This record gives sequence, structure tokens and C-alpha cells, in this order.
Amino acid sequence: MSENINQEKGTLSINTENLLPIIKKWLYSDKEIFLREMVSNAVDAMTKMKHLSLVGEYQGELGNLELVIKADKDNKTLTFSDSGIGMTADEVKKYINQIAFSGAAEFMEKYKDNNEDNSIIGHFGLGFYSAFMVSDVVEIITKSYKDEPAVHWTNDGSAEYTLENADKTTRGTDIILHISDDNKDFLEESKITELVTKYCNFLPFPIKLGDKEINDQHPLWLKAAKDIKDEDYKEFYQKLFPMEMEPLFWIHLDVEVPFRLKGILYFPRFRNEFDTKGRIKLFCNQVFVSDNAKEIIPEFLTLLQGCLDIPDLPLNVSRSYLQNDPIVRKISEHITKKVSDKLNSLFKKDRENYEKYWEDINLFVKFGAINDEKFYDKIKDIIIFKSTDGCYKTLNDYLEKNKGVNKETNGKQTVFYATNEEEQITYINALKSHGMESLILKSTLVDINFLMFLERKLGNVTFTRVDSDIDQQLAEDGDKSDDKKDEKESDEDKALRELFEKNVEVEKESDKPMIKIQALKDENVTGMIVLSEYMRRFKDMSMGFMAGDDGDNGLGMHTLVVNKNNPKIKNLAELAKDEANADKVKQTINHIYDLALLTQNQLKGQRLAKFIERSNQMI
Repeated sequence: MSENINQEKGTLSINTENLLPIIKKWLYSDKEIFLREMVSNAVDAMTKMKHLSLVGEYQGELGNLELVIKADKDNKTLTFSDSGIGMTADEVKKYINQIAFSGAAEFMEKYKDNNEDNSIIGHFGLGFYSAFMVSDVVEIITKSYKDEPAVHWTNDGSAEYTLENADKTTRGTDIILHISDDNKDFLEESKITELVTKYCNFLPFPIKLGDKEINDQHPLWLKAAKDIKDEDYKEFYQKLFPMEMEPLFWIHLDVEVPFRLKGILYFPRFRNEFDTKGRIKLFCNQVFVSDNAKEIIPEFLTLLQGCLDIPDLPLNVSRSYLQNDPIVRKISEHITKKVSDKLNSLFKKDRENYEKYWEDINLFVKFGAINDEKFYDKIKDIIIFKSTDGCYKTLNDYLEKNKGVNKETNGKQTVFYATNEEEQITYINALKSHGMESLILKSTLVDINFLMFLERKLGNVTFTRVDSDIDQQLAEDGDKSDDKKDEKESDEDKALRELFEKNVEVEKESDKPMIKIQALKDENVTGMIVLSEYMRRFKDMSMGFMAGDDGDNGLGMHTLVVNKNNPKIKNLAELAKDEANADKVKQTINHIYDLALLTQNQLKGQRLAKFIERSNQMI
């Protein structure tokens, strides 16, 4: 038993073997962390008390295990009163005066062979000293569960402390912070409630502010999935992310071996690559640690929302260590597998909803496929595309249906895609008239990179936008141009090409199109503008990188494909033989070019005005 003391003065001792870790790791960036540490210490004390009662080491009444926080603006004090294990005078000297001696660590070592889950939060004996970030003076009044006197410890942030007997009669600890003038906002009840909700909302004991309980002691991730209804998951999502739209679906994680992990990951609604609302809250034994878990899971999974509680996470080490830690890697791989399993289950068992969700989740899935090969291998057969026939299908479905219809390019089957059905309808219909189907994608950086990724990964396909290089697909079989045929351009084709080159009017020479004479199967088409697929992708990617781009930075280098099978084009060649028809020829050629520009949504400004004027004259 500790001796009865009247008053003692002494000097705080530094545990020198722990001094370097303190200097390196005790770097709180935000003062508000002190509240998390005060509450965590109180919860540790109550967890120890509950454990000692369970194992029979404490025979008395537990009473209400709770933490009460009291703010006194008049005296500028903030008090944290728990009903936990308390401390004796010797324990105060050992755990408080010897900085960086961890009581939690010692307790866990002593009871490590017991089966009960201790869930002790503190690990380094440093949390208590965060109190001095906001306080001029800190007091501890504590009484142990043992039959020993209560003690009163006081320190003003220097190396000097006082320790004396106290008249406290109830078990537990009161920590009294004398808040400094520049931190008085921490005495506001609204501020305290905000911080408890942020850091300590899901701790397993009641936290009261005065008489009002302000925390939720039963986080949903601790319950068995079989006992939770869909409405419960949705309600909990609103607690985590107020004002957010209802999530699409979710994954409940519950692992005990070879690591401990609990959590819920939600798939939110996001429809474009800049809608990066993903936020996975990280907890350690129900204590909030961080708003993101990017060192714990693959980057693409951070697009999801939810929470992870990882009791064994080594939070005291650097991010680079976390990324290389074998346990962290296993956690990452497990979560990735669970996500892919969920997606496969939806695809196979609930295809209708899977297709309904696709607009929201496809960016996440594609980003994951590009960045994680194992994830791609698991979900490659359930990546779907909406097609111009109004159905969703996998790439294999598309290739099988269009085999022998779409012409091959360099031994690879061509996959057509459109990025804007309305603007590209002329090209889509031209392909449809030849029995060719197109997939619907978007000209986002993720989609462009995903197409290139698939081309490299599969090796047997090439993706072509419906307005890029499609003239070869629409050409008559006998007029399929290759490099050798281009060298043997007929006299008629040469004359027609030169006629268009001479008469097409543009503001700048750099805007002038290349002219290509082609025999297209559809005689109704006079001409169409195409870009090489390479230039199309380059343009789309450049636009994606330009912040504030309105989506229209001109065509750049492009080709006007003139259909020599069209009757008007044939007549044009005849008209041009008579110089008297020069103006009519020029007018017709520019009208053909303007119509082609119109299909690309590039007929604007003065050129649009002239087109309207010319059209009125022709009428």
C-alpha cells in the first residue's frame, strides 16, 4: 500500500530511452486532438475497470461506467470525469511523472493471456500531455479502485509538479484543464459536441456534456451483417456523411484472422471523374483517426465512402512504413477482393440493378482496372458498355455479335465507340446502315486511358471513335485504300481532290482540311469529316487537362472525306469543266464542307452566318 502523504514536490523525470520517439512522433498538427486524447484515456480507464470485474479481480460494484465533460466558462476550466480504474499515488508518479511510460501498454502485457478483448487505445503514454496544448495548468484528482487514498496532481507545463492527498471518495479520475486565454473556444458546448462527434462518437461508453449524452455507443460496423436491415445501413451512412445522396449499395467487412478489421464501405453516386467525393474514415478501436485511409487501401478504393476500424494498425509509424507493412498489404488485398466479389455477385444475381448502377460506378471500376491488375483480373468479365442498340453488354458480347461485320484493322477487330450520341448521330447511323454497332463512352481521361489499357491488355482489338477513321469501314470493298492504292490515285480522283482543295475556304491556313476521295457505300452521304483516332484521343486528353475548358477547342488537323459515289459529287466534277460554273462549284463545295462541320458541332461564328445565308439563297 502506498504511504499516506500530505504534500510532495518533485521534478518530472524523462524516460530517456523514449525521448527520441517523442521528438520524432509527438507532432500533433491540430490542437483539437487534445480532446480525443482526454476521452481516449478515460475510455481506457473504464475498459480496464470492466475487464478487472469480468476476470474477478475486482469484486465491488461497477456502477455507471461513463465520462462526464463539464465546461466552466467563469473559471475557464474544462473537466473530464470518468468512473474508471483510477490511480494510486505511486501510479501517478509512474505513469504521469515519467513521460512516455505507457500504462496501457503495461496493462495489456500483464493481461495478454486472457481471452477478453481489452481494446486499450493508448500505446505511448503521450496522449495526456496534449492537454498542455490548450491549458496553462492541468490538475488530476484520482482515486484508485484499490483501497488507497485519493491524490491530487498539479502541473503548469514546466518540469515542476505537486502531488498531495485529495478528499475524493469515488473511484475514477477527474482531469481539470485550466484553458489558456487564446483557446477559450474549447469551452463552448457547441465546440465540445462537434469534437466528440468527430473523434469519439462511437466509443463504447456514454460521454456526457453535463447531463446530456452526446455520443453514439453502437457503431453499425460492430454488428453482424445478418442482423442489419438496409434502412439501418442507409441511416448510418447519413450519420457518417450528412446531406449526401443515398448510397447505391455497400459491403460489410468483418475479419478476425489473420488481422482484425471491421467496417462498411459504401458505393456513392458519382457521375464524372472530377466528382471525387470518396472519403473512408479510419478508426482504431472506435476512435476516429483520419478522414481518409489512402495508406491502407489502394488508391482507386478511396473513391468509395465509409469507415474502417483497424485495432492493430501501427498508427505511430510513417506513411511509407504503412505502405510497406505486410499486415497493411494483406488488409488492402482483402478489401480489394471483397469489393470485386460484391461486384461479381451483383452482376450474376442482380443484373438489372448492376446495369442501373453502372453510370455511377463505371469510373471507379475502370480506374481500378487500370491501376490494380489483380482487381482487373477479377472484374474483367463484368465490365459492361451501353451500346447504340440500347442494351448493356460486355466487350466479349460486342465482339461476338460484330465479328465479321466490323472490318479488321491490322489483324485486330475494330470496336466503334461514340462519346456523344446526339452530336455523332450521322456517323452512328452511317455505321448502323452497314450493320455495325457502336458502344457509348465518354471523352473523359479515365475512358480514354481505359480504351488504351484494353488495347494493350487484350492485343486483339482496336477502338475507333465513330467519327475517326471510319471511311475505310464504310467504303466499298473494292475501294478499300491502303498505302499502295493511295500511291495509284486515279486521274479522276486526283482532279476531284484538287478541286476541293482549291475551293474550300477557311479563315486560317492551319484550319484547312486534308481532302480524301473515297467511294462510300451510302450514296446519300456527300462528305464527312474524320480525325485519326490518335489525333482524336490526343485532342480529348488535351481538353481533359485544360481547367475550365468549354469542350470546344476546334478540330485541329482533320480530313474531309468526299464520297465520289454521291450523284451531286459526280455532277460537281462535270460542272467544274466549264469555267462559267466556277462560283456555283465553290458555293457547293463549301456547302458540303459546312454540312460536314455541322455534324461535328464545329459550324459557328461567321461561317455559320454564311451557311444560313447560302441555304436561304438555295431555297
